[in-house]
Amino acid sequence: MDASKQTVSPSAEFTIFPSVGGELARLDCDDRPFILLAWRGRRVELSGGATHFGFVESGRPTLTCESGEFRLTPGMYFSAVGAAALDGDGLGMVVSQLEHRGFFQLGGPIEATGRLRYIDGCSDSLLIGPIRQGDACLNLLHIPPGTNQTTHTHPSFRAGLVVRGRGVCRTADGETQMTPGAVFVIAAECRHSFHTLGEALTVVAFHPDSDWGPTDEFHPMLNRTYVDGVSASRRRGETP
Repeated sequence: MDASKQTVSPSAEFTIFPSVGGELARLDCDDRPFILLAWRGRRVELSGGATHFGFVESGRPTLTCESGEFRLTPGMYFSAVGAAALDGDGLGMVVSQLEHRGFFQLGGPIEATGRLRYIDGCSDSLLIGPIRQGDACLNLLHIPPGTNQTTHTHPSFRAGLVVRGRGVCRTADGETQMTPGAVFVIAAECRHSFHTLGEALTVVAFHPDSDWGPTDEFHPMLNRTYVDGVSASRRRGETP
């Protein structure tokens, strides 16, 4: 299946879920299935045979997974593997990548702005990076006050949670208000842009794929290993 084709329920180029909990959408990227969920103060069970990428917007839920039991606080993010559960008060988002085994990771709280430059004065931080090139990742997107973002597209869907601030997302169908706690999905190839007035807008965004990341031929351990003064990553066809 082409990465631009996906299944979202309800089906739309841009879908927002302002106050809904539980399973929100079933998504697809290159024949890889994903489930978007939100929890709003109620226990959420996360299925086995998957990797779950999550963010805590508010409250102090407990994450139980293969790696143990962890009390989370606002602004924390995680990647949990296998059967898991979130229990307790608060609000958050989880995207489960089915039939995939990633790494367990726990981090946060998020910072006020991103560390990497993005378009139109915005910034981004890579919260959970791809294990290998092509894998999924979780990002922090910061849109400053007074931003009129250039209309753009992505080759795969984006799922996100508004963490703080206010703004609008503009598509061919019009403008949608972005307010804290809202979960949303942007369909692949949807032309869209974010706009702010007096407040900044902060979003945590899940990307199901990437064109960047380590490969067998290019990664820090290999690159910084030298044989006779030459990086092992440059010794093609040879075993260092």
